[in-house]
Amino acid sequence: MVEPVSGRRIRILMAKAGLDGHDRGVKVVARALRDAGVEVIYTGLHQTPEQVVSAAVQEDVDGIGLSLLSGAHMTLFPRILELLKERGAADIVVFGGGTIPQEDAEILKQAGVAQIFTPGTSTDTIVGWVKERFGGRTAAA
Repeated sequence: MVEPVSGRRIRILMAKAGLDGHDRGVKVVARALRDAGVEVIYTGLHQTPEQVVSAAVQEDVDGIGLSLLSGAHMTLFPRILELLKERGAADIVVFGGGTIPQEDAEILKQAGVAQIFTPGTSTDTIVGWVKERFGGRTAAA
């Protein structure tokens, strides 16, 4: 189990926002995080940004992981960041992955997205980043 300094497990909401119906990647990442001791909440397909943010706030998550393959990343990531600010939850870290061109990934990072993982990134890399980003917490037996 991954324990933060406060004794609470890392909580990550995994989401598929928009009309993208391809969910294999997000499920693989969610499972890898879960297997590493992270508490994962998966919202399912076709979520609106409002639904994603509402669930994240209700679940008191540390981060939101978005998976986008539809090409709507330049709209959906900024909208989620905007809604988090409006809800007073800008401390929730947003990261994601999918078919996102490098130039767009850089723009999204400048806008406040913490990390973008592109196809081919290993689950070990993603799990390692989550552990490091949320305090370098180590898995407990």
